[in-house]
Amino acid sequence: QVRLVESGGGLVQPGGSLRLSCTAPGFTSNRCAMTWYRQAAGKQREWVSSISDNGITRYVDSVKGRFTISKDKAKDTVYLQMNSLKPAVTAMYSCNPYRGGRGSAACDEYEGQGTQVTVSS
Repeated sequence: QVRLVESGGGLVQPGGSLRLSCTAPGFTSNRCAMTWYRQAAGKQREWVSSISDNGITRYVDSVKGRFTISKDKAKDTVYLQMNSLKPAVTAMYSCNPYRGGRGSAACDEYEGQGTQVTVSS
């Protein structure tokens, strides 16, 4: 297993912004895609956004226009910029590399702990 590190979560007021980071050593050279998930207390895990190895991005409808996923290949880091935050997005956010059709088996070997996002006044 390769440890990845999620960071950037915290407590923010409604309407505020946060930028989450996910650093996964080797994920660029392994040609992994990356997904952000979130899981609120008592609810099922929900897919939020993905970015492919060649930079194609996708979002769940509820965050389109407010969240932006991007990556810095040199830093092996994927970001999730979250704007206009609402209390409903309060959850533990985690990133997950996956093969996405171009990646190696190494993409399945990452694990992280997530970062908590709380939106509250």
